[in-house]
Amino acid sequence: MVVNGRSGPHLRVPVGDDAHRWSTFRGEKTLIVAARTVTSTARVLECLPALLRGDSRVTVVFAYDPTSAFSDGVLDLLHDAGCRIVPWSQLGSIAPDLILSASENIDVPEGDCPVLVLPHGVGFQKLVPDSRAPRSRLSGVVPDSLLESGRAWLAVSHPDQEQQLLATHPKTAGRTLLIGDPCFDELTVSLPQAAAYRRALGVADGRRLVVVSSTWGPTSLLGRYPQLPAELLAALPYDEYRVAAVIHPNVWSAHGSWQIRTLQAAALEAGLLLMPPVHAWRSALVAASVVVGDHGSVTLMGAALGKPVLLAAFGSDAVPGTAVAHLGQAAPQLDDPRGDLRQQIEDAVQGHIPERYAAICDLAFAEPGLALTRLRATLYRLLKLAEPTSNTPPVLSLPHPDPPAATVTSWLVTTAATAAAAEHSMVAVRRHPAAVSGDRQEAADTFVHLACDEEERDHRLTESASVVVRRRPADTAVSALGWIRETLHRLPGSLVAAVPLNGNSFLLGTRDGPIVEATVTGPTIDPGLPAALVYTCLRAGLPLDGVFMTLRIGDVREEVGLRLRLPSDSRQ
Repeated sequence: MVVNGRSGPHLRVPVGDDAHRWSTFRGEKTLIVAARTVTSTARVLECLPALLRGDSRVTVVFAYDPTSAFSDGVLDLLHDAGCRIVPWSQLGSIAPDLILSASENIDVPEGDCPVLVLPHGVGFQKLVPDSRAPRSRLSGVVPDSLLESGRAWLAVSHPDQEQQLLATHPKTAGRTLLIGDPCFDELTVSLPQAAAYRRALGVADGRRLVVVSSTWGPTSLLGRYPQLPAELLAALPYDEYRVAAVIHPNVWSAHGSWQIRTLQAAALEAGLLLMPPVHAWRSALVAASVVVGDHGSVTLMGAALGKPVLLAAFGSDAVPGTAVAHLGQAAPQLDDPRGDLRQQIEDAVQGHIPERYAAICDLAFAEPGLALTRLRATLYRLLKLAEPTSNTPPVLSLPHPDPPAATVTSWLVTTAATAAAAEHSMVAVRRHPAAVSGDRQEAADTFVHLACDEEERDHRLTESASVVVRRRPADTAVSALGWIRETLHRLPGSLVAAVPLNGNSFLLGTRDGPIVEATVTGPTIDPGLPAALVYTCLRAGLPLDGVFMTLRIGDVREEVGLRLRLPSDSRQ
């Protein structure tokens, strides 16, 4: 086996018989982390740095076990984190002082060192296929042989889980440790940073973030409705919502990122935030306005954080009587994706009470805030080392979509004009990414048009667009006017061409009509919005000179002044 670019027999630093000759740090104890799946490895990486911060007495080595169906991506994760890796086959010659794992399905070599097993989700909530038996097994429980050896310790997040294990696996008696859930504690302590995480994800003030969470397997959200992210993006107005997808690492490992991005291509073009399979999902969950999920742990954690929850799928492999099973009975169900998704999302948000699922989540998380402290005490006790001074859980790092969300370059825009006074009207604008919108029917009191950015790659869309915009501000009004004339000449089907000037001013050209300057009194906005306003004025016969109009985007209202510009005004 080749690990870290070198063959196994040479991997002796910082462990092995002669490690003392080459090691810089003189560790007193050796901690081996079992790296078998992306999910379990990431769970350890999320909490271990805080547990061992600044302590050179503990040498940490990650033993890579390639036997899992979900092992793909583990080595990349370890390399990215800068971990020291050895093959699992060399574990027998290392003589570790403790083996730490968040995967219960490991073949531990002979020896007497303890094995501490952390749950890689929320407790023992799910039945999973068993490669060693024809039936399913309870996720999180180590083989009986390891329990019989007296070496295994199972970390639990709630006292009830001990009773659950005793009922199904009597050999766990005396082998459980009440720790709590370090991941949930970290999420809880990071809630005050929610606004910062939303900004990092590009979710502007006033927008809602919908987090779509899918576990793995055929009964998961994506297993049932792989097109749901695209359906949500089609239903939710672009200027009022963002959609992020948190997909279980097992899906990435089993199918590959290429397959996921290919299946979600339309959603990605429409601005889907595809969160990396490790780490960044946590800050996205903290930032969420609503969680659309299934029976996975992320959905339960969202509910425990006080988020509104809608269930789009719920598998029969959820263990009856557990917190996640109770959530499946209590949380509202998302109707057929072909239904009114926007109304269901809004109903879930507006009708939600933050404490709605508190009693259910209390079944999964006992004494939140103490998990990291308890886990570190346990770790040092099993290593037989004095514990350093305790510290508090870290605040989450800011999220980074992978890849960053695509810039949407075409929209299907629906507008409606309301005349409030002779010189002051209101235009409501809703934009939906064209990549997922399909055909929308024009109601009697609305106007629907296609708008494209000049950088839209599909020329068929650009040639069909009624409105063409440029995001990059023009250096001068003269250059803006030149771009407008060239665009309207090149695209004879376009009625409006819009380009920003400096500040909150926009220059808009109309076919066979005047040049209009639009000035927005509020924050900087996308040029497609004043362009939609001017287009609506043309369709509705509203004045374009010397008027103030209200531009409504969801619950946000911006005042926009319109005036005609003479050719001499544009030579600046």
